[in-house]
Amino acid sequence: MGDVQEAIKVAMQTEKDAMKFYELGASKMTDPGAKKLFQQLAKEEREHAMHFFKAYNRADVGTFEEFMAAPNLEGATWVGTLEGLILADFNEQTALEAALQKEGELEKKLIETANRLSDPAVKEVFDLNARETRNHYLTIEAEYARVMAMVDESDMDTYVRE
Repeated sequence: MGDVQEAIKVAMQTEKDAMKFYELGASKMTDPGAKKLFQQLAKEEREHAMHFFKAYNRADVGTFEEFMAAPNLEGATWVGTLEGLILADFNEQTALEAALQKEGELEKKLIETANRLSDPAVKEVFDLNARETRNHYLTIEAEYARVMAMVDESDMDTYVRE
């Protein structure tokens, strides 16, 4: 699978990007429950970045704190998605929908990468983050149902899954 360390670096950057997405979203939210969720997810994304950082064995990113403080790479898609929503018409519904989409995409990418890895320790880092990303998706889905005042799981099909 090409350069494993480069894959780890990309994953680390993606988790950092996701953290910034949730921090920015939380700063714009008015619903206390959705705001609290985004704050928690930002914290967890930082932890995910740390998992990858521990598996990264190159010195080109500095310390973990230096890496996290550095500007996001150009084309950071998570933050770009949310900035587009903020410039448009931001609300909790659209932010949660964007989060669901991004978490779903990330889970697939993490699983695909894990399946191509031969190093068991690195594979476990990707597998762990894929499981945690799945948990994020389910948590966001439940919060979306609350924000949208859904009374039944089948409502999710109408609003999110189609």
